[in-house]
Amino acid sequence: MGVANDRSIAWGIAKAMHEAGAEMAFSYQGEMFGKRVEPLAASIGVDYLLDVDVSNDASMEAAFADIKARWGQLDFIVHAIAYSNKDELAGRFINTSRDNFKHSLDISCYSLIDVARRAAPLMTQGGTILTLTYQGSNRVTPYYNVMGVAKAALESAVRYLANDLGPDGIRVNAISPGPMKTLAGAAISGARKTFRQTEANAPLRANATLEAVGGTAVYLASDAGACTSGEIIRVDGGYHVLGMPQPENL
Repeated sequence: MGVANDRSIAWGIAKAMHEAGAEMAFSYQGEMFGKRVEPLAASIGVDYLLDVDVSNDASMEAAFADIKARWGQLDFIVHAIAYSNKDELAGRFINTSRDNFKHSLDISCYSLIDVARRAAPLMTQGGTILTLTYQGSNRVTPYYNVMGVAKAALESAVRYLANDLGPDGIRVNAISPGPMKTLAGAAISGARKTFRQTEANAPLRANATLEAVGGTAVYLASDAGACTSGEIIRVDGGYHVLGMPQPENL
């Protein structure tokens, strides 16, 4: 859930899952995104697409009923969905509006809880639920603003869901890449500067790649990740360990 184009983190995960032998469905919201997703899905042999609005209960019910009728069960689900008004991902956090706060938390955090509640009954043999987060959840990142609060809530939801669903053999984890050149990332003011800054200062002197994030997702969904749940797995070149920039960049 959440492929927007061929630079989406969700697409990197989908390709890696495909290479590992997964059978998949893709969700999209609305005709415009459907036209983008369809050729990508076709390129890896996927013809099962669902138009889903995660803020609409009827849409969600219909989608999961369709999955149940077609497959009967799920092994994993990837939640790569977040949203905030672009105008509020600039300027000061204190100016966050009430409406955008509620909408951002609904789409970026509550939707994971709703997806998990609907997916869990289909994970009859256990399963994996994955979502995407970012270090702006726990460290102030310029212009990330309300999305930082939403991702903090999302990460907390991961831990609570992991505890709730663990007895059913369902693992819940989040992957936290560093800045990436995605459609979602482009909505954040100063994204290019952030990308260059992290690349120059991360211990590996590199930002995350779609392949690295995809490989991490495969590990978490596979038997190799059997004892990993409730975790935030960072795939950011090590940037999260830093206390300040590298000496040459001070």
